[in-house]
Order: sequence, then structure tokens, then C-alpha cells
Amino acid sequence: MPKSTEYAAKVADDRGFIAYDAEEDAVWRDLMAQQLPAVRDRMASPYLRGLDLLDLPQDRVPQCPEVSAKLGALTGWRVEPVPALIGFGRFFGMLADRTFPAASFIRKRKHFNYIEEPDIFHEIFGHTPLLTDPAFAAFSQAIGAAGTRCDKADYAWLIRLYWFSIEFGLMREDGQLKALGSGLASSVTELPWAISGQAEQRPFDVIDILRTPYRIDIHQPVYFVIDDLDDLFAAARRDLLADIAQARALGLHAPKYPPKTAA
Repeated sequence: MPKSTEYAAKVADDRGFIAYDAEEDAVWRDLMAQQLPAVRDRMASPYLRGLDLLDLPQDRVPQCPEVSAKLGALTGWRVEPVPALIGFGRFFGMLADRTFPAASFIRKRKHFNYIEEPDIFHEIFGHTPLLTDPAFAAFSQAIGAAGTRCDKADYAWLIRLYWFSIEFGLMREDGQLKALGSGLASSVTELPWAISGQAEQRPFDVIDILRTPYRIDIHQPVYFVIDDLDDLFAAARRDLLADIAQARALGLHAPKYPPKTAA
């Protein structure tokens, strides 16, 4: 996440509902209208099944209690509004508690096609569909549980497994390359880029992923492709702290992207 943001958290009332104005609802409506055809064409079936189960409103920003009611019945998860920026420690702790932290604001019209920090469209449209699936929900909880046990110095290593799977993972489905990650589902421009064949594609491998650096402000130059979802779910049963220690000993791969220049 960026170190600063022009967005401010919106405060929920005592029922957990947030008052979004007409323009904010209109941004959600227009994002849905643009992304729904794209995800139907390019996203993998686990995401699409979850999207159908949630049946999100298309004309207004969904409310976290509404989404939580559906997730709770399916996998025991819930969604809780948070400020735009939260630390890794709190993030991992919430995942471990089967709670997904959702930034409460929605992007401004000027950031319609790209926003660096996560907004409510990314959180709800991008993340919650996979949380309807018990296996994906268990994987996210396992990442959170590992994060509550590891040292702060290891947070940046562990988050890469989440980044290259739940956020920006790809998978092969019936011989076709499909997008799986939430960051792709909610991105107007990165979803087509990710499956265009222009970026490097590497097989899903936990140690390789932990050693691969990334930047949040560009389209990813490297994606990891899951051929069998059992490989992803098996990662939740690994000793991830031992994996981090092994990855640290081997060292980070050289970045596939240019260094970020000062603004």
C-alpha cells in the first residue's frame, strides 16, 4: 500500500452501514458495468461462482453487513470496514480471525481506471467472491495465522504468497489461461494485461514466490500460474515460517521491474 493517500476512511454507523452519496454509487455502478463483461470472459470459475453466490448490487456500493451475512452462511467469514491503510500485523490478524478488512472509501472518478491503494470496489468485487469457497477461505485464514506467528521482519516475505495467488494469481482451466486474483478482477487495465502473454509466466512454487519482489504501482511483470488448485490449497498446510527461513537463506530474486523514481 502507498505510504500516504488522499482518501479518508468513511465511518460506519452503529449497524455497520456507511452513507455513500449519489456520485459514489454512480462510480460503483459504472465500474460494475465495465468489469462484469471482462470478468465473465477472463476470470477463473472459482471467482465467477463466488460472484454469482454474492449477487452484489450493481447500482450502489454494497454494505459490509450485507456481504457478511452471505459470507457467514457459506464460510463463516465477514467483512469489516477499515481505514485506507492498515499495517501487515493487523491485516494478518484479521485474516486469522476470518475477517476481511475492507477499505471503506470508493475511488474518485479521476482514478476510475487505476487506483494504487485498495478501495471498496477492489475489496468487495475483487476479494469476497473467493471467500465464498471454503478452500480459498481456509487458505486466506492460514496466511493470516502464519502472519500472527512470524516476526515483523518476515511480514514482507509472507505477504508475497498472498500477493501472487489471492491478489494476482493466474490458473489454467480447461487448457485456457484465466485470472484468479482479486487485484486482477477489480482492475480495468491489468486484467487483460495479465493474460495477454506479454508478462512472464512461472509455475506456482511457494519458495520461488517468497523470493520474488513486486511493486504495487505497476502492472506485474511476473505472474505465477496454478495448474492444479490442490497445489495452492496444500500451501496452507505447509510450515510457512520454515519456508520463509529457506527463502531468506536463498535471497530475493533480482527485480523484473525498474526502480521506482522519486516523484
